[in-house]
Amino acid sequence: MPRLTWSAALDIVLTAFIIYQFIIIVRGRRSAAILAGLLIIVLVYLVSVYAKLELLRTILATLAPYTAFGMIVMFQSEIRRLLARIGQRRVIGFGGRLHRRETVEELLLAIQQLAQQKIGALIVVEREVGLRTFVESGVPLDANVSRDLLLAIFYPGSAMHDGAVIIQGDRVAAAACFLPLTMNPELLRFLGTRHRAGIGITEETDCISLIVSEETGRISIAARNEIEYDVTIERVEQRLTRRAVEPRSQQPEAELASIKEPR
Repeated sequence: MPRLTWSAALDIVLTAFIIYQFIIIVRGRRSAAILAGLLIIVLVYLVSVYAKLELLRTILATLAPYTAFGMIVMFQSEIRRLLARIGQRRVIGFGGRLHRRETVEELLLAIQQLAQQKIGALIVVEREVGLRTFVESGVPLDANVSRDLLLAIFYPGSAMHDGAVIIQGDRVAAAACFLPLTMNPELLRFLGTRHRAGIGITEETDCISLIVSEETGRISIAARNEIEYDVTIERVEQRLTRRAVEPRSQQPEAELASIKEPR
């Protein structure tokens, strides 16, 4: 057997890392079924070669050159998420964070009052991956984060209450922003549009989404493609101060609680 060199070991580790990240991204989505179908076709091709089924082997061999283009089309969103996930692991971040304690306090006061009054809201806090694309889809504000401003934005009947608010650093960058909806089939059965958008944006970036249910007034937190339901305001403060204020090198790698159906 050939000797295992440092370059070969590095090659194996990097390849395994990319495959693992791709599996994490497609897990639980419709893309997983497509990937399973492709693997079945590859298995059928190997069987046709072994069993000398020439007609079937010829058809599959003819289609093989177009497989790469088909995979790019079918997995374009997963490939984009994979590249974004890899880019999030840089040492130096260029995105905004909540820098002032006053900003966090104003945000917490707004979330608490929105929950008490059962006013639906979706607030996205930018971290290292920029949200400029989504900011440009809404109404630019560039205003200080304040409870009164957030309450005015999400007040029922206002012109901007239906979209999402995006916070960059200590500023409200924009309101009424359009966000991508998660297509995770495990969540489509019981989640509304606001919650699906809150999760969808975390599939594209490393931001934190704060969601207030219009029906129950319960607060949810979405991050890293997962959602934590019915949290307290203290839990929101903990997540904001740990993930948005502290540098990534000081953050513990605790994951969100497992997805469960809201009560």
